[in-house]
Amino acid sequence: MSREGKYLYCIIESNEDRNFGTIGIGGRGDIVSTIGYEDISAVISSTPMTKYVINRENMTTHERVIEEVMKDYTVLPVRFCTIASSVEELRSLLRKRYSELKGLLRDMDNKVEMGLKVLWKDTNQVFKEIVEDNKDVKKLKKKSEGKSAKIDNAAKVALGKAVKEALDKKKADEAWKILNKFKRTYVNVKENDLIGDSMVLNAAFLIDRIREKEFDFLVEDLVKEHDGRMTFKYVGPAPPFNFVNIVVKW
Repeated sequence: MSREGKYLYCIIESNEDRNFGTIGIGGRGDIVSTIGYEDISAVISSTPMTKYVINRENMTTHERVIEEVMKDYTVLPVRFCTIASSVEELRSLLRKRYSELKGLLRDMDNKVEMGLKVLWKDTNQVFKEIVEDNKDVKKLKKKSEGKSAKIDNAAKVALGKAVKEALDKKKADEAWKILNKFKRTYVNVKENDLIGDSMVLNAAFLIDRIREKEFDFLVEDLVKEHDGRMTFKYVGPAPPFNFVNIVVKW
């Protein structure tokens, strides 16, 4: 039988004992509760001292617990699969990093994360626009359609490179225009990696809770403005996963 430890989800500013229900990771129905030091607490549940596989089920449980806690508190998310060997080890962590954690709690006070992904609906149309608008691409396209196989292959390589550069620039230009719409609403923004030719923007915004409605309206305006051309995938409010990730080395 494996030894029991304490799984750490997040840090909150509170010294009250809380029971968030039997929603702990691992599917055993473990109670999620708090362990405090001074006026901050760790949100934890009992768990075997084993490493959790990074899969959808475990990651979703980890995030859902933090989302549940966020309903009542400002949260500092802790990296997935952070497990303490004992309550004493947790209290020692809170004591040693008290000033750092208090500072982060001040920074994140009343803040939430909004996620926005923007994709072109028709990439074929976008490539047509690139050929029409970019003189170098247009010239290379004509050259690649020549009769000489040797010239043809070299031109095709050059064309592919030119199209990629033009596509990246078009994405960057359109992403900047979209981000600019939100500049007065967010405290911070993080642009994550783009996936595939159609994705224009993959961003996380840190905003004050009081600006949620304003942010919603801006997204609605963009959907109307780019109707037929772009798809907007919008999630939030969520914990600030992209802006805080407490890493613990015991």
